[in-house]
Amino acid sequence: MIFKTRIKMTEQNKKNHNKEKSQEQLAEKPAEEKVVTLTQEEHKALLEEAALASDYKDRLLRLQAEFDNAKKRLEKDRLEFIKFANEGLIIELLGVLDDLERSVESANQKHEDYEAFLKGVEMILAHIYDLLKRFRVEPIEAKEKKFDPHFHEALLQTETPNYSEGTVLEELQKGYMMNGKVIRTAKVKVSKHAPEDREQKTEERKI
Repeated sequence: MIFKTRIKMTEQNKKNHNKEKSQEQLAEKPAEEKVVTLTQEEHKALLEEAALASDYKDRLLRLQAEFDNAKKRLEKDRLEFIKFANEGLIIELLGVLDDLERSVESANQKHEDYEAFLKGVEMILAHIYDLLKRFRVEPIEAKEKKFDPHFHEALLQTETPNYSEGTVLEELQKGYMMNGKVIRTAKVKVSKHAPEDREQKTEERKI
């Protein structure tokens, strides 16, 4: 009884082996190529469409290359602009401008004979003003204007009955704008309302 059972199992294994071999042969057999019959007109139209698709591909590749080159040029121009026309340079020039303006004012007040010196300084100032103008840099109006923290920075407050509170009394350092953007606020002295029972005298204090 045991011997017959073994024979049956062997025959089943043989059938499974033959089945797997047959499936492998079917998988290895190459797929048959299908032949499509076209008329002469259809074949001609197909060739024309293929040539047109190739032309479109070439155009697309050229446009992509031109776009990449234009992008690189724009990036290069942007970096050049940042390198040679940045706010840091303008701010440095404003410090020189402050010194020159103070020198001219001091010489005028002393009434000394510095005509040659003044002429040279004034020429430098003229050149700097022209430079700032070309960079679209303009001063911020401050004196006797209403204090605005976007444009002004209060360094001192003075009690006075002659002006309403928050009025700019004096410009301690000029402020400047570049292309409509504040690059340096104006340093100012601002009025503070004086109480009526206090004597009319000004008192200054640092903020």
